[in-house]
Amino acid sequence: MAVSVAYDPVTLEILWSRLIAIADEAAATLVRTSFSTIVRESNDYACVLLDPRGDSLAENRGSIPSFVGCLARTLKHFLRRFPLETWQPGDVVITNDPWLATGHRPDITMAAPVFHRGRLIGFAGSIAHSPDVGGALWSADCREVFEEGLGIPPMKLYKAGALNEEFVALFRVNSRMPDQALGDLHAQVAAGEVMAERLREMLEDQGMDDLGPLGAVLQARAEAAMREAIGTVPQGTYRASVEMDGYEEPLRIVCAVTVQGDELTIDYAGTSPQVDRGINSVMNYTWAYSTYPIKCALDPESPKNEGSYRPIHVRAPEGCLLNPRFPAPCNARQLVGHVLSAAIFGALAQAIPDRVIADCGSAPTFRTVYSGIGRDGERFQFILFANGGMGARPTMDGLPCTPFPTNSTCASIEVMESLAPLVVWAKQVRPDSGGAGRWRGGYGQEIVVEVASAQPIVLSVLSDRGKHPPRGLLGGLSGAPVEVQLLNRSSELPRKARTMLRPGDVIALRYAGGAGYGDPRQRDPALVRADLRNGVISAQAAGELYRLADV
Repeated sequence: MAVSVAYDPVTLEILWSRLIAIADEAAATLVRTSFSTIVRESNDYACVLLDPRGDSLAENRGSIPSFVGCLARTLKHFLRRFPLETWQPGDVVITNDPWLATGHRPDITMAAPVFHRGRLIGFAGSIAHSPDVGGALWSADCREVFEEGLGIPPMKLYKAGALNEEFVALFRVNSRMPDQALGDLHAQVAAGEVMAERLREMLEDQGMDDLGPLGAVLQARAEAAMREAIGTVPQGTYRASVEMDGYEEPLRIVCAVTVQGDELTIDYAGTSPQVDRGINSVMNYTWAYSTYPIKCALDPESPKNEGSYRPIHVRAPEGCLLNPRFPAPCNARQLVGHVLSAAIFGALAQAIPDRVIADCGSAPTFRTVYSGIGRDGERFQFILFANGGMGARPTMDGLPCTPFPTNSTCASIEVMESLAPLVVWAKQVRPDSGGAGRWRGGYGQEIVVEVASAQPIVLSVLSDRGKHPPRGLLGGLSGAPVEVQLLNRSSELPRKARTMLRPGDVIALRYAGGAGYGDPRQRDPALVRADLRNGVISAQAAGELYRLADV
């Protein structure tokens, strides 16, 4: 689209900020009206404003990176199914198709058209992780996508304002928690309505007929910023690989990052083939978690939209772990997709070591899902979204218990105990978990949970980094690995499977620490002593790893 309107920098900044504020208000609406703790407490959602072509313009500031990356690609699928001229006011289209949307069925993607002065001028989009879509809970051990819940092809939840009651009935009988799940769906609808109303108000205030000229400028600015940032990286191809625990045998992500002019290509040729367990990452998800680390490393300050990603190209061979063929299981695709940042940063460290971080203890995330009958005799399901430590930075220690590359967060323990028959006996720092280095990796945590139900419950564990902990950079040491133990039976629990827990069982969840950056012997002794005083490291680590003499 040709840009026909010139905006001075101040006006452009004001309008861009207003679009982001509109997405933020939609997100606040989603959180305030949602039924599940997944949205309300754990931030597993995104709200995005898109143009009529399906390209993103603005997103809420706390959005999940993968959702933002996927939503524009999903809307383009919607537009192929429902051409632009067929949309009506009051339409709402949804899907949870992993290959068209975010990579697994628990996430529901939604888009609604925004009309202004009788014309379709954009779309209000959102994605939220549903509390339950049936199937085998949120788990990693399914062998086909058909086991992983109800599949929803692109279809209308609302048609010209009329609710699709047949879909609601179908969804209700396929969900263990239909009231929560449908409540969250309608919270997404409410968020879209708020976004549309605020956008129309903005256009009226500015005397604008549509978003075309403004959107083109914003996307062009974002693209120019990314191209300029890529141009600062030395030309060439940089390679790295990451070993993962996998399911029954280790898996490998192979990554080549090529910088040529002001464009960057990420190629995953050589990555392990897809597997028959639910850890495959479909191409949409692979693309999203490949472009996001590049944005973080090269252009972290400017707001992002579709233009930010135009100079970045991502390739993965069809049939590999990062581009599986249907009907590959993919319920726990984050266990692979989150690790892409480690591979990309490992490659970029050869060119720009001062702009990347060491491996993170939350890459991938370690999630536990609890399901069964609660104290009130009703069905419950709770997902614990706790996190490990971030990798150390070139000039600072890693952040403790902080998510990356996702930004979903942990619900309060009080909320967890009020909604599920669980008692949390400890949630504490895990000493010596942060990898040693000139800059120490962020420490992980240990959470001890007791089953307080009258009946057995199902535990689904989704984790990696048990045998292959986060790796350090430039001489930094690895962070501590993930551990899952059943304390009262003195046994290890499987790290990617569903397990039946009995009343009174007590499990210890030990989250990985971030890896270190630089030689530990170069760490300031004052920082080592402070870590020792704060209980972050042990006296043994202070003496053996940091060579602190007076311990």
